[in-house]
Amino acid sequence: MKTILKLAPVIGLVGMLAACGTTMEQRAATGAIGGAVAGQAIGGNTGATVAGAAIGAIGGAATTPKKPN
Repeated sequence: MKTILKLAPVIGLVGMLAACGTTMEQRAATGAIGGAVAGQAIGGNTGATVAGAAIGAIGGAATTPKKPN
């Protein structure tokens, strides 16, 4: 239960940052950074950090920025 409470803010921050940026590369970079932080917080080792960065980069690149009306 304590782990979930520690991860809730990290997961929220990663979700918000995954869509930051105006280009696909910028969104992939912010997703990778957030994913790496989340992966380290969850797994606590290099493998988890790399996996988190990869997942975050894919998630960030897959998002599209909201276009103003």
